[in-house]
Amino acid sequence: MKNCYIVGAADFAPERFTPGEGDYIIAADAGILHLEKLGLRPDLVLGDFDSLGHIPDYPDIEVSPVRKDDTDSMLAARRALERGCGTLLLFGCLGGRRLDHTLANIQTLAWAASQGAAAYLIGEGCCLTVLRGGECLRFDARYSGDFSVFCLGEDARGVTERGLSYVLEGAQLTASFPLGVSNSFTGERAYVSLDSGLLAVYWADSPALPLPERGVSG
Repeated sequence: MKNCYIVGAADFAPERFTPGEGDYIIAADAGILHLEKLGLRPDLVLGDFDSLGHIPDYPDIEVSPVRKDDTDSMLAARRALERGCGTLLLFGCLGGRRLDHTLANIQTLAWAASQGAAAYLIGEGCCLTVLRGGECLRFDARYSGDFSVFCLGEDARGVTERGLSYVLEGAQLTASFPLGVSNSFTGERAYVSLDSGLLAVYWADSPALPLPERGVSG
């Protein structure tokens, strides 16, 4: 399945923005400004355009009401899955002045995971994704810097972390205590998985490195 690049209006990491032939690009509201600076034309522009301040002139555009249940990023994620995209890469969706939207975008990752999709928030020097029970991430030995995990919702059970400064084997993490924060890579291959629940995974990132390998735990 193809990738979908979703672009919001917050801090943008252009060096990581490398869509390939056949990938689908969605601009969410003022995220269109990032794409215009790069000279790129999205496949779809959507949102309520309260951030942009006007409705842009694009042939493929979806205008939504300001009063709605979905954020513009969430609406873009829905459209991506409707178009058969299996991997969602969200840019311009971390940082900025709206912490509430960052939290909403992490919930969007959790929603995508519940739909069987792989979704990533890609920021300036960091990435986040959400794993569901039975999934894992494998990082090659070139990764360095911070690594953290956080339980989302019901307890995350059977959490395993290897190749990191602090090792976990079959641990249980809760949403009310940040036990998984401030781990770090060690120059070895690293691994994280869980048996059940949802786990937000944060790591320091470099544009020179590929995204970690995502697979079935075990």
